[in-house]
Amino acid sequence: MITRIVKMTFRKDEINSFKKIFDESNAFIKAFPGCTEVKLLQDKINPAILFTISHWESLEHLENYRSSQLFESTWARTKVLFDSKPEAWSMEEVKSEK
Repeated sequence: MITRIVKMTFRKDEINSFKKIFDESNAFIKAFPGCTEVKLLQDKINPAILFTISHWESLEHLENYRSSQLFESTWARTKVLFDSKPEAWSMEEVKSEK
């Protein structure tokens, strides 16, 4: 299982534009082969900072998504809204305790 976290900082006047893009594309991303979950989180202190957290069955599934037309079109609409360069991490769980 791969967890992909993407931190994005938007221009304040474009926050709602991104939320609309996310709402429009979320179901398609969730339906992409290998995707098990997609979440959008917003920083409580600075609402211009948003994170997407997605879970993928494998790194190959994630890379297939990242090279898809769905990703390319969504990313093209998103990146023009940024206030600073996004950051991204692809991680796998090492240990979990409950």
